[in-house]
Amino acid sequence: MIVLLPKESENTEYKSIIVDDIKKSVIAFANSGGGTLYVGVEDGGNITGLPDADTDMLTINNMLRDGIKPDVTLFARCQIEKMNDKNIIRIDIQRGTDRPYYLIGKGIRPEGVYVRHGAASVPATDTSIRKMIRETDGDSYEKLRSVEQNITFDSAKAEFAKRKVQFGTSQMSTLGIINSDKIYTNLALLLSEQCVHTTKTAIFQDTTQQVFKDRQEFSGSLFKQINDVYNYLDLNNKTMATFDKLLRIDNRDYPETALREALLNAVVHREYSSSGSILIKIYSDRVEFISPGGLVSGIEVEDIISGYSACRNSMLAEVFYRLQFIEAYGTGILKIFEAYKTSLVQPKIEVTPNVFKMILPNMNVIPTINKTMTQEENVMQFASENGSINRKQTENLLGVSQTAAGKVLRKLVEQGELTRGGHSRNVRYFVSK
Repeated sequence: MIVLLPKESENTEYKSIIVDDIKKSVIAFANSGGGTLYVGVEDGGNITGLPDADTDMLTINNMLRDGIKPDVTLFARCQIEKMNDKNIIRIDIQRGTDRPYYLIGKGIRPEGVYVRHGAASVPATDTSIRKMIRETDGDSYEKLRSVEQNITFDSAKAEFAKRKVQFGTSQMSTLGIINSDKIYTNLALLLSEQCVHTTKTAIFQDTTQQVFKDRQEFSGSLFKQINDVYNYLDLNNKTMATFDKLLRIDNRDYPETALREALLNAVVHREYSSSGSILIKIYSDRVEFISPGGLVSGIEVEDIISGYSACRNSMLAEVFYRLQFIEAYGTGILKIFEAYKTSLVQPKIEVTPNVFKMILPNMNVIPTINKTMTQEENVMQFASENGSINRKQTENLLGVSQTAAGKVLRKLVEQGELTRGGHSRNVRYFVSK
C-alpha cells in the first residue's frame, strides 16, 4: 500500500536528510504546541528514505542531547518506520515543560530560540521568549532565566573580594545567580555589568522642578550603581555651620545613614519586572527616592515603619545581606527614622500601587510653630505634613516638657485624631484615617 503524507503544516515537517536545522525544528515544536518531524521525506511529502536509518537515528539523538538546552529528549521520541518499503525516522515532539528550549551555541535569544509559525520554524521574539520564561519559571523576576546569558561580573567579584567572601560556581548556585541547569538567572543579570536597569538623579534649584542644576544616569551592575550613586549623594550633601558661643557645630543637610538606607531600600525592594529607573530628586528642602513598585501585597506603611518587612526580591536581599550592605530584613526604614528621631523635620513615605517614594527632609530647613494655632493643631499639622510624629519631636515643636508633650499626644489619641504605632523607643503617632 502506497503511503501519501500530507503537506507540511504547523505540526508537521519533513527533512530529506540529516541537517543541522533538525535541531531548530525540534526546538520550535517543543516551544509551541508539539508536532512530528519526518526525516527521509522531501518537502512535498515524497518519501525518499534513509539508507542507514539505525546510524542516522543515533546521530539525531546525539544532536538533540548535545545541541539543545534544557534537555529536550524527554519530550522528543525517535523511532524508525517503514513507509513505501523505505526506512524513515519519525520524531514525535511534545510541548516541553522547561520552555524556552534553545540552541546551546546561541543562548536564550531570538537567534537561538525557535517557534512554529504556520509550516515554518522561525526565531522567537524577545516578548515571546519572556512569556515562555514566565510561564515555566513562575512570576518571581529574580528567579527567571535571564534572556541575556553573555554577562560579566567584574563589579560583583570586586565587592565579594572586598568583603573576603568567595564568588565561585558553588556560591553562585547557592545564591540563585545560576540555576540547576547552570543558566544565569535575572538575579545574575542585576549583578552583572550588563544590568539593564538604571538609577537617574536630578538636582533642582529650589523646592520645585522648574530649574535643573544637574542630572546624571548611573548604569552597570547594581553594585556599581549603589557605590556611584551614594558618592554622588554624599558630594551634594551640604554642611551648614552654627555656633554655640565659640564652639562651631557642623550639621549636614541629611544624615548619612538615612541616605544610605534609603538608597539600599530603593535598590533591594524595587519591582525589576518594570523597565522604569529608580529616580532620586534633590530639592533645596528634601531628597525623594522613587522606585517602581508599590508595597508588597498585604503590607501597609505603618507596618514597615514598625520594622515589619516582606521582601519582593528575597534573593537579591540575601546577596546584600551576605555582603553586609544590609544588617537584617526590615531594619533599614527603622534606621532612617532613628536618624531623624530628634529632628523637627521627618521622613515621609508615599505609596501608590506602582510607586514607592521615600522623602528625606533637609534637616537644616527647620519649620516653625504657628502661634495662631493651638498645641494640638500644631501637632496635627506636623503629623500630616511629615507622616507621623513622636514624643521628642512634640517636645521640640511645642517647646514643652516630656510630660506635657505626652499629655497632648494622649489627648489627640483619645479624640481619635492620632493613632499610636510602633514599639518601645520607636513609638510614633499617625494621623487617623
